[in-house]
Amino acid sequence: MATPAPAHPTTERLTVMGAGLVGSLLSLYLARRGHAVEVFERRGDPRRAGFQEGRSINLALSDRGWKALGGVGVANDIRQVGIPMSGRVMHDVQGNLTRQPYGHDGQAIYSVNRGHLNRRLLDLAEGQTGVTFNFGQQCLGIDLKTKELRLRDTETQEERTAPYTRLFGTDGAFSAVRSALQRTDRFDYSQDFLDYGYKELTIAAGPGGAWQIEKNALHIWPRGQYLMIALPNLDGSFNATLFFPYEGAESFAALQTPAEVAAFFDRVFPDAVPLMPALTEEFFAHPTGSLLTIKCFPWKYNDDVLLLGDAAHAIVPFYGQGMNAGFEDCTVLNALFDEYGDSAWDTIFAEFQAERKPNNDAMADLALYNFVEMRDRVADPVFLLQKKIEAKISGQFPGQWAPLYSQVTFSDTPYAEALAAGQRQDAIMARLMPHIQAEADYDQPTVQALVQQEMAARH
Repeated sequence: MATPAPAHPTTERLTVMGAGLVGSLLSLYLARRGHAVEVFERRGDPRRAGFQEGRSINLALSDRGWKALGGVGVANDIRQVGIPMSGRVMHDVQGNLTRQPYGHDGQAIYSVNRGHLNRRLLDLAEGQTGVTFNFGQQCLGIDLKTKELRLRDTETQEERTAPYTRLFGTDGAFSAVRSALQRTDRFDYSQDFLDYGYKELTIAAGPGGAWQIEKNALHIWPRGQYLMIALPNLDGSFNATLFFPYEGAESFAALQTPAEVAAFFDRVFPDAVPLMPALTEEFFAHPTGSLLTIKCFPWKYNDDVLLLGDAAHAIVPFYGQGMNAGFEDCTVLNALFDEYGDSAWDTIFAEFQAERKPNNDAMADLALYNFVEMRDRVADPVFLLQKKIEAKISGQFPGQWAPLYSQVTFSDTPYAEALAAGQRQDAIMARLMPHIQAEADYDQPTVQALVQQEMAARH
């Protein structure tokens, strides 16, 4: 590890395309290193009156995200408007509840409103010397050779060009910056859509803003081939999301009338229906969102352009790591600046993609794996028993066994390492679980002997 180089002001103006969560946080990091930063964003300023909020889906902030926010000193500010969720609560068709803690006592992920977080980061970044935001600027194209952006003002429809020296693409899954890189030689790109879409709905607040279901939990209604989840809001409501097939007997295509929607929810989510007074109106008023995974490489073009966040690695939301992974990109990039200095662009860009690409590919695989777990396995008593046994092993062998979820969510263990460790642990559990029918069986001498044998074989 090289000696950290001091941050220093530079006359070079940096350009960030996209003022969403990752772009606003990246701007804050770059500005705090003394760089002048110009940010372009297609949408209007979300802090202005009349701005139409896009996706309302709540975000689950976990340790990687908190570390990134802490790196620019804003974690405490954001924590005050987040709601800790210490576990999952599963709702079966009869309305029976099963609780599964996420980690140890005191460990929680936080439900945070996307809009509030974005607006707060914009305020903080704009408060830094040298950061300029340009809203309503649609990127029509990029000339990588002349290093020019072609922009259209979304209000006036006027087009112009703007030069850049270094360009950071943080403009989301359908990135204009990545689109330019895709036209370069030997650029690998894939996008894979799930056969599932999502619909955002609302569980209303109770009288006086009371939460009508447990506040400090992520609620899941697992139904085998689909599921609904709900995350709490500060006003007592919950943002609910239905993840549902596009086609088939039970699908978006099959629900065409308010009566069909009401009948389906009454049958499948009966305990939620009384809490959703605007269900049928929202179902037809809210768009159906798509779910996709994007992988690409390289993430850089010479030492001029770098992709971060969803522009480089969009994933499905079932591990709650999309934003956290994008925020971790900022943490890693900042550490590389510390290591190599603020002008070693080619080295920093190359090291960044070499470190982040395998980890974010692993996270994409984990997110798909967790989709199956959330829609199906969390309703399986054998799976829930296995999770309890894993927690017992973790308690008996501290430092030697950390559940996969904890490695991903409550640590900054590289995603690829967490995935590999999780696969090794799954293999061990596959050998142990046939000998365990109840939680108390873990303490049986024969089971303990097997556990000791397996743990000894790991080292």
